[in-house]
Amino acid sequence: MATPLVVNVVELLRWPGTTKDVVVDVAADDLEFNDARISNETVSIALHLESLSNGVSVAGTAAATWHGECRRCLAPLSERMVVDVSELYQQIPEDPEAYSIENDQINLLPMVRENLLVAVPLGPLCREDCPGFCPQCGSDLAEGACGCDTTVSDPRWAALEGLKGRLPDPPV
Repeated sequence: MATPLVVNVVELLRWPGTTKDVVVDVAADDLEFNDARISNETVSIALHLESLSNGVSVAGTAAATWHGECRRCLAPLSERMVVDVSELYQQIPEDPEAYSIENDQINLLPMVRENLLVAVPLGPLCREDCPGFCPQCGSDLAEGACGCDTTVSDPRWAALEGLKGRLPDPPV
């Protein structure tokens, strides 16, 4: 377990308004992601802890590298993501979203892990207008048009298609 992410907050709990900064690089294995999308590169964490009357506020950033494939063209992707975190730790959690303070220590590891896992895109794209593959021949449409007929025809509308162009357009 990553001990730099277990922080003693005795001093913070004594006086509201007291602050402490945690800036550390942690191996991805120490965060126990159990997710193949997260790279084994180091995770950079920069957090600011501030004592409140009802707990400790934690705000800052966590950065990790993820990798995957474009959901349309299967191109390999890899990106360093920076996630903003803002959480509350309380000795007796009043807020259902708050993390608990145990033995005057807060464990930042679960909070960092959860925020990073939620931020990994489920269906990443190599670019916003990625055309993907042709559904008929399978050629990569990013390299150029394939020449397949992509018009969709529904046989239920065939009778109306036969009338197309025969009738005058209605006045506007």
